[in-house]
Amino acid sequence: MKQSTPPTDTADTFGPLLIGLMKGVQWREDDERRWQQLLTLQARVRDHVDVLGLTLEVDEAEGYALLRQRPLEEGEELPRLIPRRPLSYPVSLLLVLLRKKLAEADAGGADRRVVLRRDDIIELVRHFLPDTTNEARLVDQIAAHINKVKELGFLRPLKGRDGEYEVVRLLKTFVDAQKLEELLATYRAHATTAGKDAAS
Repeated sequence: MKQSTPPTDTADTFGPLLIGLMKGVQWREDDERRWQQLLTLQARVRDHVDVLGLTLEVDEAEGYALLRQRPLEEGEELPRLIPRRPLSYPVSLLLVLLRKKLAEADAGGADRRVVLRRDDIIELVRHFLPDTTNEARLVDQIAAHINKVKELGFLRPLKGRDGEYEVVRLLKTFVDAQKLEELLATYRAHATTAGKDAAS
């Protein structure tokens, strides 16, 4: 008797999908086959993680998927599975500036890929930080912030191109484009105040 082909949503597929998502962002370019399985089973994944207080976000255009903590409904009490990550002022600033670069690339309509040199990123940030007589120390501090953003997964070093990074489009999920100008205005005001304080 001929055996039927096992369904695609067996535990052998569904389990690894869930585990991968629990570990972090899943990228199409890392595993095309696993990505197609995720697209096929995404409704089932959504139902499964919903009871854990999570929601599945899939961006097919950019090729990534991740789990986010969903807003709790009235009367619902669930512990957070995905902890909040407090970010320092310079790191938050850098994320907003990189998000603006993505917005500018999208508006340009040509090459939407954003690649920046380390020195370019340093120049982006330094305009928002107080002036200092210790230039080397400032550069080292900004370099540390760049490394933190890289660890968070929003900057990807380019192979064979020392000191160059691609801004990962996943950042669009975490920084709302509608609030970009408002955030930048806040950072500019903070920089102006900090400059006055340093001069006094």
